[in-house]
Amino acid sequence: MSNSLERYGTIKALAMAINRANLVPNAIFHSDRGVQYASDDFKKVLQSNGIKQSMSARGNCYDNAPMESFFHSLKVEFTHHREHKFKVLHWNF
Repeated sequence: MSNSLERYGTIKALAMAINRANLVPNAIFHSDRGVQYASDDFKKVLQSNGIKQSMSARGNCYDNAPMESFFHSLKVEFTHHREHKFKVLHWNF
């Protein structure tokens, strides 16, 4: 989790998932059209690991509704009113 939409936190989370998962050939990463997922750096990590990128259709707010609902609940019920300190990471690509 992060306080910002910086791509570095998203890339770190993706790298952690890749290291923990047994990726199948042609795995798909689906997301909304957030700037962190559309960044060239994020796309490079997906491509270098053989993962295909899938994004919600523009203007289709219902495409990611189940995940948006889950993350809303996570934020409100488990992290709201808690202070989190996040380490700033620097990546060299």
